[in-house]
Amino acid sequence: MSTSELACVYSALILADDNISVTADKINTLLKAAKVSVEPFWPGLFAKALEGVDVKDMVTNLGSGVGSGPAGGAGEVAAGAGEAAVEKKEAKKEESEEESDEDMGFGLFD
Repeated sequence: MSTSELACVYSALILADDNISVTADKINTLLKAAKVSVEPFWPGLFAKALEGVDVKDMVTNLGSGVGSGPAGGAGEVAAGAGEAAVEKKEAKKEESEEESDEDMGFGLFD
């Protein structure tokens, strides 16, 4: 990530923390106050990307995306592992039945 990107990210986070809407002008104001020079397209790009987005909500719920949920008890984990082992055994049986079809005495290139 470039310095320009980081400067815009930090500016957007500062604005969101102060409950100020994230706009290109406000990002530019913060960057000028911090004496950081960025390419002119970055503030507008970040403002457009964050338009209509609750940045505080996004930051606080960053780790609660798909796949993460409340942790289950140890009993649930053990039961899940047992079910997975049964499924693996069944899959191996199916594979062995399919492989037996290959021993019919002829092949693809005969």
